[in-house]
Amino acid sequence: MAYRINGFQHIGVAVQDMDASLRFYRKFIGLDIPFFDSVAAAPLMQSHTKNEVITKRASMVMNLMGGCAMEVIRATSFEPQAPGFQLEMGDLGIFVTQVKCPDIQQAHDFCAKAQDANPSPLTNSRHGGQTFFITDPDGNYFQYVEGGDWYTAPRHISGGVTGCTIGVNNIETSMKLYADLLGYDKIRFDETGTFEEWASIPGGSRKFRRVILEQSQPPAGGFAKVTARTFIELVQDLDRNPRRIFENRIWADLGFVHLGLDVRGMKELGAALSREGYGFRCDSHDALDMGNTKVHCTYIDDPDETWLELIEVHKVPIIEKWGIFLNVAKRDPEKPLPDLMLKALRFSRIKD
Repeated sequence: MAYRINGFQHIGVAVQDMDASLRFYRKFIGLDIPFFDSVAAAPLMQSHTKNEVITKRASMVMNLMGGCAMEVIRATSFEPQAPGFQLEMGDLGIFVTQVKCPDIQQAHDFCAKAQDANPSPLTNSRHGGQTFFITDPDGNYFQYVEGGDWYTAPRHISGGVTGCTIGVNNIETSMKLYADLLGYDKIRFDETGTFEEWASIPGGSRKFRRVILEQSQPPAGGFAKVTARTFIELVQDLDRNPRRIFENRIWADLGFVHLGLDVRGMKELGAALSREGYGFRCDSHDALDMGNTKVHCTYIDDPDETWLELIEVHKVPIIEKWGIFLNVAKRDPEKPLPDLMLKALRFSRIKD
């Protein structure tokens, strides 16, 4: 194959209060390693913002224990809107983001003692072991699942992002994109019924088909040692017609706005996607310049208009204040970064 999806790079989440949300994610998910934090216009997003150029503040943060990053976004040119209706399991789009933790009981105890997490009861999980959910200040659902593949010794109740739950109208149609084209081709789980772990989630007691997809090939890329394996969970509501999570709203309104995938071979991937009707909605064509971060960035829509960001990294800061950068053009893009460079990220950690 002329292109490769290395795995998740990040989940994008748009919030109302940027600083409060970043503190929340540091406290409950350990996302305390920043890559960038900047305010800029988003001209590429006009196809998702009613043809208007918006501006936004964006911060990319990671947990060095292991797991993927989150891009936290706050619109600065308009007031972001919450959904106009109660979101329910199965609604179309990214409804839940999963984070992995080393000790599920310890994580639940910590969240239960806090004043701002409101954890659901521990239940058995189809992801293995036990699980529970919390909501962030904007009501977005995060699910703690038991995990491993730690890059550094656990120092927090949680690692970073390991998966996401996406509501779809038809799983078979969606799998043609996620499995056949984007490489999440290994079915870990495929079951139809009701699921105990969703009982506390709005609409979670209905009947669903649920498929959990993984990549058959191992993760690759500079940060593969940290991000490790990831999964995409597709959910089809069999009892009602779901609504789009971003119905009558735009990118940077509140919620999980996109899934970001790390790509090698963007041109070849674009040709394959276009042949199947998933042409790029926006494309930086070369390198989108975000200060000292340079990436080739594109977006596509899945069959239900869930936004997927495709990113080919050219240059990212490792420790920006020291002038240490990853320049992909000078190295094998699929080879992990050396441990010395990855572990140096700890010197940029934000402490509350």
